[in-house]
Amino acid sequence: MDRIAAQKLHDEILEKIREYWRMVHAPEAAEPFRPGESRIRYAGRVFDEKELCNLADSCLEFWLTGGRYAEQLERELAKYLGLPFALLVNSGSSANLLAFMALTSPLLGERRILRGDEVITVAAGFPTTVSPIVQYGAVPVFVDVDAATANVDPSKLEEAFSERTRAVMLAHTLGNPFPLRAVREFCDRHGLWLIEDNCDALGSRYEGRLTGTWGDIGTSSFYPPHHMTTGEGGAVYTADPLLHRILLSMRDWGRDCTCPPGVDNRCGKRFSGQFGTLPRGYDHKYVYRHFGYNLKMTDLQAAVGCAQLEKLPEFVRKRKENFRYLLDMLNGVPHLRYLSILPESDPSYFGFLITVAEDAPFTRNGLVARLEESGVQTRNLFAGNLIRHPCVEALKEGTDYRVSGSLEQTDLLMNNAFWIGVYPGMDRERLEYMAGVIRSCCGEERQ
Repeated sequence: MDRIAAQKLHDEILEKIREYWRMVHAPEAAEPFRPGESRIRYAGRVFDEKELCNLADSCLEFWLTGGRYAEQLERELAKYLGLPFALLVNSGSSANLLAFMALTSPLLGERRILRGDEVITVAAGFPTTVSPIVQYGAVPVFVDVDAATANVDPSKLEEAFSERTRAVMLAHTLGNPFPLRAVREFCDRHGLWLIEDNCDALGSRYEGRLTGTWGDIGTSSFYPPHHMTTGEGGAVYTADPLLHRILLSMRDWGRDCTCPPGVDNRCGKRFSGQFGTLPRGYDHKYVYRHFGYNLKMTDLQAAVGCAQLEKLPEFVRKRKENFRYLLDMLNGVPHLRYLSILPESDPSYFGFLITVAEDAPFTRNGLVARLEESGVQTRNLFAGNLIRHPCVEALKEGTDYRVSGSLEQTDLLMNNAFWIGVYPGMDRERLEYMAGVIRSCCGEERQ
């Protein structure tokens, strides 16, 4: 192979891709915003030529599984979080599955979660925070939220605790950190695991510390609406070497060997170990410590993620700016309530939550319908109240799941709350238009 000629062709291809980005994807190439005609989506991809060039570079290399880009993204994500370990997975849902299942490992001894053990969570969120608990055969215990913050009400935790409680698994709603200090202290007091579903909150901080790093395990989603994207994809991260070992094993089929795929005998015991009742010297690459999965990310996806991670600080800054601008534009509109932020919190917002007061002369559904008709995309607060969904109908309350206290505030959000986007691709013109539509619907024209 003529390496010089190949490198020249490689560079020419990437230059053509940069030219294509400028022609097709650059902001200047986009259709102009037409109020009332253009659709304002709640989220979207924000990228430049670097993502396309990384993707093409990986494509030309044709290493289709995890490779050098995946290793780079894991290393740089861990550095960003200030943690020693980060592992890429194929979705945020897989990240939650892996995080929970890691806590069922026999390697954890008496602290492992067994079937029938309880995990405290909330019903006002996305179902994949709860799905792994149910699917394993543990018991989710639902507590109410504080409707103002849309996060867990920490005063409800002690009442939910029982001798069967082993963990707490919670998400930071729309990027707004839940009261981490109180939750962490509750877990420490009772010897419980804490899983932080950080999928909507990458870049958020609590007491100056990044969310996702307070728990024993944190998770992220890199689906396109989130703070950075790889298309499909996600990550799990931890500071605990044993949990990292378990996560790595379960992500990669449950194998015991830590040698990367395609690498033989880095561990030095490929044909010399004794495992279970297998014959001595059984190939270590085919020894399984857990019943695991294949949840890995491809190098093509990781190549995009490497470029996205470089932009993450600016994405976070822009989300905060857009949230504050909307809040200023909507300040004083009657019958609407907005997300409350704890003094210790510095959110990297995923969305702008709006709750319609119960005594308002209009309903949430009515306001949402007007917004959608005006071209503004909206979303309800995910499941609203998960126990009211068809997926729970086959479960038995008290055995398959438990409700601690009432879910009154959860129902309030289910009935009255929705959100609109603040993603970095939104400009002032779109933000002003959205705010104007809301003010008009509420009979509050801004002077």
